[in-house]
Amino acid sequence: MTEPIVFSVPEMSCEHCVAAITGAVSPLDGVDSVVIDLAAKTVTVTGGDHDAIVAAIDDAGYDVD
Repeated sequence: MTEPIVFSVPEMSCEHCVAAITGAVSPLDGVDSVVIDLAAKTVTVTGGDHDAIVAAIDDAGYDVD
């Protein structure tokens, strides 16, 4: 099983951010799950390609730390 990768996305502040990032990352090839912790400002992704995930989050308008 693929280990989850945790991304820090400090600009997330609301449910719109959650929806935008989930919608951008979920359809990527190989992504099994996307879990967002708005309070911690993290996105945990299981599966998928690291660089593609970062690019999708960036394309949604958010920077990954």
